[in-house]
Amino acid sequence: MAVAVLPTDWIKNWEKSGKNDFLQLCQDLAGKPSSEVFLKDLQTALYELCWHVVQGSIKVDVVATLLADVMELREDMPSILADVFCVLDIETGCLEDKHKRDHFTQLVGACMFCVPDAVLKERLDPETLESLGLIKQAQQFNQKIVKIKTKLFYKQQKFNLLREENEGYAKLVTELGQDLSGNVTSHLVLESIKSLIGCFNLDPNRVLDIILEVYECRSDQDDFFIPLIKSYMCEHQTLCHILGFKFKFHQEPNGETPSSLYHVAAALLQHNLIALEDLYVHLLPQDSTIVEEHKREILEAKQIARKLTMVVVPSEKSDDKEKDKDKEEEKSEKPPDNQKLGLLEALLNIGDWQHAQSIMEQMPPYYATSHKAIAIALCQLLHLILEPLYRRAGVPKGAKGCLAKSLQSKQAPLPVETFEDLSKDVFIMLGYLGPHLSHDPILFAKIVRLGKSFMKEYQSESKQDAKDKMDSLLSCFLSISDQVLLPSLTLMECNACMSEELWGFFKLFPYQYRYRLYGQWKNETYSNHPLLVKVKAQTVDRAKYIMKRLTKENVKPSGRQIGKLSHSNPTILFDYILSQIQWYDNLITPVVDSLKYLTSLNYDVLAYCIIEALANPEKEKMKHDDTTISSWLQSLASLCGAVCRKYPIELAGLLQYVTNQLKAGKSFDLLILKEVVQKMAGIEITDEMTVEQLEAMTGGEQLKAEGGYFGQIRNTKKSSQRLKDSLLDHELALPLCLLMAQQRNGVVFSEGGEKHLKLVGKLYDQCHDTLVQFGGFLASNLSTEDYIKRVPSVDILCNQFHTPHDAAFFLSRPMYAHQILSKYDELKKAEKGNRQQQKVHKYIAACEQVMAPIHEAVVSLHPPKVWDDLRPQFYATFWSLTMYDLAVPHNAYEREVNKLKMQIKAIDENTEMPLNKKKKEKERCTALQDKLLEEEKKQLEHVQRVLHRLKLEKDNWLLAKSTKNETITKFLQLCLFPRCVFSAIDAVYCARFVELVHQQKTPNFCTLLCYDRVFSDIIYTVASCTENESRRYGRFLCCMLETVTRWHSDKAIYEKECGNYPGFLTIFRASGFDGGNKADQLDYENFRHVVHKWHYKLTKASVHCLETGEYTHIRNILIVLTKILPFYPKVLNLGQALECRVHKICQEEKEKRPDLYALAMGYSGQLKSRKVHMVPDYEFHYKHPVSTSNPSGLQNGPGNTGKPAVTAASATSKYDEGTAEDTEKSKDKSQVAPKTASKNPATVNKANSSNGSTPNSTKGSKEKEDKEKSGKEKKEKKEKSSGSTPEAKAGGKEKQREEKSGDNKEKTPKADKDKRKDEKKDEKSKGDGKSADKESSKERDVSKEGKPKESSKVEKNPGPGSLKSPVPRSEGAESEREQKRRKLDTHSSPSHSSAVKDNLNDFKDSLSKHHANHSTGLSKSEADKKETEKSRDRSKEREKKEDRKDRKRDYSNSDRELSQEAKRRKDENGTSSSKHSKSASPPDSPRSNEKDNSKRSKSTSKDKTELAKTDKTSGGKKESRHDKEKSEKKRDSTGAKEDKKHHKSSEKHR
Repeated sequence: MAVAVLPTDWIKNWEKSGKNDFLQLCQDLAGKPSSEVFLKDLQTALYELCWHVVQGSIKVDVVATLLADVMELREDMPSILADVFCVLDIETGCLEDKHKRDHFTQLVGACMFCVPDAVLKERLDPETLESLGLIKQAQQFNQKIVKIKTKLFYKQQKFNLLREENEGYAKLVTELGQDLSGNVTSHLVLESIKSLIGCFNLDPNRVLDIILEVYECRSDQDDFFIPLIKSYMCEHQTLCHILGFKFKFHQEPNGETPSSLYHVAAALLQHNLIALEDLYVHLLPQDSTIVEEHKREILEAKQIARKLTMVVVPSEKSDDKEKDKDKEEEKSEKPPDNQKLGLLEALLNIGDWQHAQSIMEQMPPYYATSHKAIAIALCQLLHLILEPLYRRAGVPKGAKGCLAKSLQSKQAPLPVETFEDLSKDVFIMLGYLGPHLSHDPILFAKIVRLGKSFMKEYQSESKQDAKDKMDSLLSCFLSISDQVLLPSLTLMECNACMSEELWGFFKLFPYQYRYRLYGQWKNETYSNHPLLVKVKAQTVDRAKYIMKRLTKENVKPSGRQIGKLSHSNPTILFDYILSQIQWYDNLITPVVDSLKYLTSLNYDVLAYCIIEALANPEKEKMKHDDTTISSWLQSLASLCGAVCRKYPIELAGLLQYVTNQLKAGKSFDLLILKEVVQKMAGIEITDEMTVEQLEAMTGGEQLKAEGGYFGQIRNTKKSSQRLKDSLLDHELALPLCLLMAQQRNGVVFSEGGEKHLKLVGKLYDQCHDTLVQFGGFLASNLSTEDYIKRVPSVDILCNQFHTPHDAAFFLSRPMYAHQILSKYDELKKAEKGNRQQQKVHKYIAACEQVMAPIHEAVVSLHPPKVWDDLRPQFYATFWSLTMYDLAVPHNAYEREVNKLKMQIKAIDENTEMPLNKKKKEKERCTALQDKLLEEEKKQLEHVQRVLHRLKLEKDNWLLAKSTKNETITKFLQLCLFPRCVFSAIDAVYCARFVELVHQQKTPNFCTLLCYDRVFSDIIYTVASCTENESRRYGRFLCCMLETVTRWHSDKAIYEKECGNYPGFLTIFRASGFDGGNKADQLDYENFRHVVHKWHYKLTKASVHCLETGEYTHIRNILIVLTKILPFYPKVLNLGQALECRVHKICQEEKEKRPDLYALAMGYSGQLKSRKVHMVPDYEFHYKHPVSTSNPSGLQNGPGNTGKPAVTAASATSKYDEGTAEDTEKSKDKSQVAPKTASKNPATVNKANSSNGSTPNSTKGSKEKEDKEKSGKEKKEKKEKSSGSTPEAKAGGKEKQREEKSGDNKEKTPKADKDKRKDEKKDEKSKGDGKSADKESSKERDVSKEGKPKESSKVEKNPGPGSLKSPVPRSEGAESEREQKRRKLDTHSSPSHSSAVKDNLNDFKDSLSKHHANHSTGLSKSEADKKETEKSRDRSKEREKKEDRKDRKRDYSNSDRELSQEAKRRKDENGTSSSKHSKSASPPDSPRSNEKDNSKRSKSTSKDKTELAKTDKTSGGKKESRHDKEKSEKKRDSTGAKEDKKHHKSSEKHR
């Protein structure tokens, strides 16, 4: 022991000061009150002093005298010192050092005078006592102690039974068993008992035992026996021992403890006559045994569950049965009663909750209540406690119920009067009860009803303080729902009433709380209880059994079984059903039909289970190829839509889930929204609509429902109302719209990076389609007030919410229509006038009032420059109208009415149908018919009003402050293109709107230019579409082509609809003037030429897209071509060109990309079937024969009709100025002007008068180049014109054959490119030298150039007088085409616009050369002969330099070559070097043949203008046939040499 009290200084200076200090310390400690702390300090001080003596530090006699003084300080000081000696005795006895032991013995001997002997004998060891001389022998002393202890503790006293007289006990039993109903009290009986004990000398303990025995027999007499025992008893322990012996008596293997004993023990505990801790130790089994048993039960439950879910082989089944039998035999030997549970039950029965709770706490959770008797006892106690509150707040109206008796015991818990009282005991009791509340469905219903009543109070409470207090109660109710109500429902045998009762309570919670409860119930509760583990396994087993047998035929019986199973365990059942549906989608229909026997709670749980299945993080939402959405997600979405439509499921959670996914930037789950809206509202979104359906979709709501969808979805009124209410109640309508509108671009720019392009397209389409579908639902189902209240104005949508313009107008459009109609109705009511004219004026006034703020709002959407050409009014009108406003689909109405008439007829003829059903069906059909006719009439009036409004507005639509071309550009860019791909109906609307603007004779709107811009260069538009967008774009083109084809088909129609319309003016004047004389209008024949040009442009774009090899381009163009098939191709050779290319796609893609192969095969088949409707080129547009002998006839003869065609073409093909593409094209286009000028001087005069003599400053340099080119071109044509003689023909054929054989050797175009570069340099110098004698021609070029610049530019068109030339294709044209084809192959990606531009330039170059070779019978000047000789000399020199250049070229940069090639194409325009280019493409290539045909057909209009030009410049000089042949042969020989050189250089390059 550490020295804590005595400092070492005291011991050292013991004699001087230490002794006194120690005495003073003892006096201080002894003087303080005798608490444990001070007593301990005193003992420590004495111990340390004695220890110093034992060690020999202080002498024994000195300490003995000091201790004698200390003994006088307190009375109990000898006892304290004896304790110290006792400790030292043990310590020194263990030491080996004898001296210390001797010191101790001397110390005790010296102190014997101050410590009594008896105390020392009691405390010290017998050996020490012997050494001190206090006892004689230690051994004898030990024996004596054993004897005394045995006598005291182990010997039973033998009572003298003879002395205790039996008569006394008999009288005692009689006394206790008497009738207690009179005035007998426990006090009187106690006096009698005392007399009997005294008289008959009875043993008091035996008397107590007999009292307890009698009490046990008369356990209902608590009021008598409890006071008796209380007054009789002396010690609690005695009573507890007697009770303990009674319990032990029943602890035999098959013993059964009587309930009366439990009752007696419980009563004594309740009145605190015994302590629970004292009695608990007498009860069996022990707590450790109970814990082990609980663990064993859990394991057994898990094994049973495993067995039920395992696939068992038949042989194993028999083994398992034998094992189960053995176990049952073992169980037949019953263990002794669980006395703790028996006592617990008795305590609960008498209402002693405190002691009962103490016992329950000793056991594992829910162990006690898993025994039915205890659960029922606890339920009964709860009934009694809840009674007052239930009577006040829980009893439904009209219910009577039986009153429960209140607890008589004062110690029982108090009954609850308010909801706050529930938290004292009731919630705790329910917590102990857990899932075993299932034993008492009445109590279950009471608690649920109280919860319902509380929730109503909670929701109606307006004060915040009171609500905060109630929040804790709300959380208690939620806990009880989670831990008690739902698990109890699981254990109830298919009790549908309880399920509905619980739903009455749960539906008052927000869905977030409910779903949290269902989640806990499904994922955690079942694993907490052994019983629930078994139930879960049995439910899954039963679900498997039902699902295996579920078919369409047995839906009803299977549905009943599913319903039964779902009342108790919906989460487990639905989880299994959903897992099956994800694998087998053919189960969806029977499953949906079989769910009709579910309760409201089960439908809510089903909604939760669907959301949980959708949100499963372990499931991939894409298939392994990463290009398509997983089938499990599609199946779930489909089920979701079907279930939501058919059953009353709350949709808020599902809609919020989709919203949250969109917020997180995930668009997969839009599939669910799409399905829900489709099924519940009957609004389908499909781009595969038939023409009839599309027509029906432009009518009213009734016509849409009858003829607009594939499936006749009826009775959607209730389901669409539910969906609407859900969206409005949870404020999800607008957020969903905005999120979808934003997510469309998010799919591409946020999600698109890591996803496959095909998948991105699908997701974009899905997002867009769902937006259109959802917006359509809101427009048709929301009231005007709701819609206007929720959807902000278009400028806020675009600027604040960043909604794309097309989506913003789509959402706002119904609002405008609603507002205009309501305003119109107001004005009608204000002034009653029935005249049609008045109505129209009122409608226009209503439109102005509603649309005026919108006109102001749209100004902020685009830069101010836009409004120079388009008026905001026009922009808003375009975006706010729909097909419903433009035309009435009379055919669709008539079709649906006829269908209904047929139905009525069929009903009449049906003899099997009952009469009442016949009558109902006929009434339905007649009512529908009347509705449709009324709707048609209403729409007709509406359309007339709209058209009248547009007629008044149209003069202010287009300002055209810049140019008409710029106006058309903005119209296409901001209106037509964004809207035509928005939906199928919008595609039709756009085409019809263009036609309407034309028909209205809108000022500054050039119809011809608009159509030209739409049909020319569709490559980029097609390439940038998704799959569905390309379908809509194809539909738009189809409608545009339909209009054009109608005009093209008949002159009378053309003259009527276009003849005198400003949209078909070919000469544009100042923007303030529209109309003009007949000469300015495009005549019918020339319009046919223009249409041919458009068809050719479409073919060219289609072939290009098909040749790129890009998946998107090929897929989209095939879709577009399929859509426009009714009106394109109409020309045979264009159709053949397409057919060949599509056939090639079929061969190439069969193995690689099956979806493209399927598309191509489908189109190919349809194209072949349309072949019979195609016509040859000359039938499609009339061609005039060319008179070669009379050049002047070109001006005055049939060529007159050719002039407007060229002018028209020039009017229709200018593209956006300032772009690179225009710069390239303009160089070719500029050639058209001199051709026209040479034909008709009057045109030149017109142009000169309008433009003056100076050319446009911005394009001066371009014109100079054009002049040089035109000069070169004329010279070259003179050279080439010799090819039209018979000899030249023969020579041309030979050349073709040579080129065929040489074509296989030449693979790379590099040598050819460089050769052409050299030729270009030489020809430039040649052109400069000879330009003087071409001055007059250049001046005409300049003057003509000015006109297209002011109005619009021209692309070369097929002229009216072109016929198919019999002359074979020249090698120049062939080689140019070959080059073009190779260029396409090397630049397959259309994203490189330069490739497309080069192709266009190549094509134009080849055309000019082609025409030059075909010109016949023209003379050649002497100067031209010299030129040809010079060119031959130059070509020989170039041949020598070729090898050297090739070597250098091997190491040159390929990119530089490409750029030089592009530059060369810009500068060079048809020189003699084309003869030395690569050989023609093989004539057996179907594609090149078809291309050549189309080019040849297109080229002939240029022939005439070229002829006229060469006539003027040559001055009538002619060259003899001999000279022609000579020059032709020389060209042949030089061409052959060039070919050889080419071959060598290409070999070296390789």
